Amino acid sequence: MASTTFSFQPSVPAAWQQNPSQAFRSADPASEFEDVNAHSRSAHAPAAPDAFEGLLGSSDAIQRVKKQVRTVALTDSTVLLEGETGTGKELVSLAVHNLSQRKNRTLIKLNCAAIPHGLLESELFGHERGAFTGAIARKLGRFELADQGTLFLDEVGEIPLEVQVKLLRVLQEQEFERLGGTQTQRVNVRLVAATNRNLAEMVSEQEFRSDLYFRLNVFPIKIPALRDRTEDIPLLAEHFLREYSRRMDKRIDTIPQSTVERLKQHPWPGNVRELQNFIERAVILTAGSILHAPLEDLKIPAGARPEAAVTLRQAETSHILKILRETNWVLGGPRGAAIRLGLKRTTLVSKMRKLGLTRPAPGMAL
Repeated sequence: MASTTFSFQPSVPAAWQQNPSQAFRSADPASEFEDVNAHSRSAHAPAAPDAFEGLLGSSDAIQRVKKQVRTVALTDSTVLLEGETGTGKELVSLAVHNLSQRKNRTLIKLNCAAIPHGLLESELFGHERGAFTGAIARKLGRFELADQGTLFLDEVGEIPLEVQVKLLRVLQEQEFERLGGTQTQRVNVRLVAATNRNLAEMVSEQEFRSDLYFRLNVFPIKIPALRDRTEDIPLLAEHFLREYSRRMDKRIDTIPQSTVERLKQHPWPGNVRELQNFIERAVILTAGSILHAPLEDLKIPAGARPEAAVTLRQAETSHILKILRETNWVLGGPRGAAIRLGLKRTTLVSKMRKLGLTRPAPGMAL
């Protein structure tokens, strides 16, 4: 008996895959914000581009994200996008911009993790000629380039503490000075920030300023992991198959149902980006019209399983507590915890006090 298949009709690929900026540049607000009584609208006019065109899915999780975007987009409030790597935070930022009143203005993007810490301040705020070695001319920063528009800062958790102070000021006052300059620059910028780290935990570890966190966390939007919206996987796989079939000039129009089910069972630690790369590989390997997916490759590499992030403080606490239990809470001496940890006894006592580690009362579990 022939196996069940999952089929679709090839169509023109989504514009955002070819040129994301242009695809979103002309997007109009969602239909619920449009004037349905506008007499000037022609019945034969082409449909306006969908601001969510790149954010595929019909699951409750992704619909909740779209609803939050529509709610906040028309304001100028700061938006904080939280989610794992590969979940589509940049696509959400594009939708926020293109459903906003600033949609005809500039959208500037900066990945803070991709810029060396020593250069990040200059990238954000610009610099004057001679501000540092190699600064041979004035340079405008991303805030000036985004004036009257939107600035998307990805991986804001990677911004060093010394730059966070200046970022807080520009968010509150909309003003700053270029590096090496004395003249105050004023801008009108809407900020959308994104992170795959737990900023609240970073604040508790004093790795991120609390005042900046509260300023960024005006309207948080949690972007779901792909494993939390598995019902969207067939639609995403279909979309990527169309795109890569077109690029490679192949006619592949069927995904076996068994393949679809296997894709839905995989946890996808790399999220949508991982699924996209997997479908690209499958298209390369396919010779006929039915997708041949290398399902044997769907194994989770060691260390790639999605787990909650562990902070340095948590790791240190766990390790010290493990050694204390193994030594029956004996701190000093040749077999004590201090020697095992490579610390002086006084240093260990200080660390225990700082981490809140105290020996359990008699009768309690160690």
